[in-house]
Amino acid sequence: MVFSRNVATRLQPYFGHRSADRLVLSARALRSAPAAFGEGSRWRAIRTMMAQFASREVGSVDVRLVIEGEAGTLLDQAGTTDHEGFVHFDIALSPAWDLPDHPAWEVAQLRWINSEGPQSADAHILVPGKDSNLAVISDIDDTIIESGITGGPRNIARNWKRVLAQLPHERIAVPGADAFYGALGGGVTATGEKHGAKMMPATHRPFFYISSSPWNLFSYLVAFQRLKGLPLGPIHLRDWGFNRETFGSGSHGAHKEAAIASILGMYPAMQFALIGDDTQGDLPAFAHAVETHPGRVAAVFLRSAAGEAFSPEEQVAKATIEAAGVPLWLGESYEQGVDFLGELGFTPGGETEQIVRTVEKVETAKESRDQGVSGP
Repeated sequence: MVFSRNVATRLQPYFGHRSADRLVLSARALRSAPAAFGEGSRWRAIRTMMAQFASREVGSVDVRLVIEGEAGTLLDQAGTTDHEGFVHFDIALSPAWDLPDHPAWEVAQLRWINSEGPQSADAHILVPGKDSNLAVISDIDDTIIESGITGGPRNIARNWKRVLAQLPHERIAVPGADAFYGALGGGVTATGEKHGAKMMPATHRPFFYISSSPWNLFSYLVAFQRLKGLPLGPIHLRDWGFNRETFGSGSHGAHKEAAIASILGMYPAMQFALIGDDTQGDLPAFAHAVETHPGRVAAVFLRSAAGEAFSPEEQVAKATIEAAGVPLWLGESYEQGVDFLGELGFTPGGETEQIVRTVEKVETAKESRDQGVSGP
């Protein structure tokens, strides 16, 4: 166990999620004070943001995850942080746990010991409901916020003020994102208390986020989403290093492909709407999901952020999505995207008809290919 002379080791829980038979959640042990994103001087903002990147990770910290199930089942799982401070829980739930009628956030406790004695922190876990037929997987960078940090060292240098001197309340969301995401989310389910802990609001359609940004920005991104009224959901981020794996041209797409596959694999009975932009390999990553998980992608929404013509790889990706019969929206304004949602049936309670129509189209096309006959 590692202690600090100045700041006791704390745990930063990240949003987890579960199905009826599996629960995943990660956290990180850090020797730093929690981020405070309140208003203040520019120098204070710079110090706050620098502290996010200059994290002091703590390895070899013993952590327990404790959560109570609906029937009083107590899950108590042990883990230990690695050299980067991460602890990852991937737990098989046997027998299976019930799902709530509607999507909800459950609360687990993370417990550890530091120089001040036994500690605990709440960890929030998103659970799609029994009525969840459709969920959303959304990019973050340049889809809801201009991150300014995912284009490599040169881009970081150009955007230093945005990255290091602007707090969440100073950042501007992509215009129309709140209304578009609100419409796609289908409204908020009821909230309350469970096992003595306050539950966070969940949307009728669960949201999952994927991003090439580092884990250091988790608290920052969540604060931004709260301030801008965007749905909360588990965020798949990356552990950064100044190497090709982080800044290579293909790294963004590979990370997003793996994250999407992981989410789809955990919820085999659900379909997903994918939202991204025309930067950082979103379109090829989405096409890969369409191709490798036939019938699982209900629609693809791609915002034009770069304003450039598609590359040959992106042209192939676009053709792949269209050939699969998956509705594809390409546009600059989310206001137009809201109209597209209505045309597809993505209204509160209206996704069933759209899902059936999409699945039937995919299955008909597949049968035609298998029989060597051209589809209608």
